[in-house]
Amino acid sequence: MTLPAKTLPANLDAALKRLNAALGQLEAAAERRGQSDAARANLEEELAIMQDDRSRLAVELDGAMARGKTLTHANDEVARRLLRASATIGAVLGSFAVLE
Repeated sequence: MTLPAKTLPANLDAALKRLNAALGQLEAAAERRGQSDAARANLEEELAIMQDDRSRLAVELDGAMARGKTLTHANDEVARRLLRASATIGAVLGSFAVLE
């Protein structure tokens, strides 16, 4: 069955309109996808930066904790030496008190 000559251009025109609409939707979807991909890339970059910062801060924290332990040990040693010095000074002063 063949179509009359008058309906062929109308059918063709309708098909071209549908094709044009579909292409418009495809272009819009491609634009949204491009924007989504760009946003995702930005988020991935920010995440990588935050992970690097976290790693750097963890190393700095470990160093600070190690320095804190060193200072605590040094403080304990100074306290022991002060106690010994105080005891020695007390003994020396005690021996002078006996001599008087």
